[in-house]
Amino acid sequence: MAKKSAAKKSTTKKSTTRKSSSSASKGRAKVHKVMKEKKEGTLKSGSGKKVTSRKQAVAIALSEARKSGAKIPKKKKS
Repeated sequence: MAKKSAAKKSTTKKSTTRKSSSSASKGRAKVHKVMKEKKEGTLKSGSGKKVTSRKQAVAIALSEARKSGAKIPKKKKS
């Protein structure tokens, strides 16, 4: 008895790669720039004083990213 060879259908899936939108990369770049400034010690707050707190640096970075049009969630109200 001879076995029938089953013909396999080759189904190729389209690879769905996600492109990073310009607004997402805008926010990421802004946060990176501000955190680098904080590390170097050149980041200044609105009043002109040097920023030493990491949390304050993140707040400044997110604020600047929002102003530049990046899609960043709104601030939490506490």
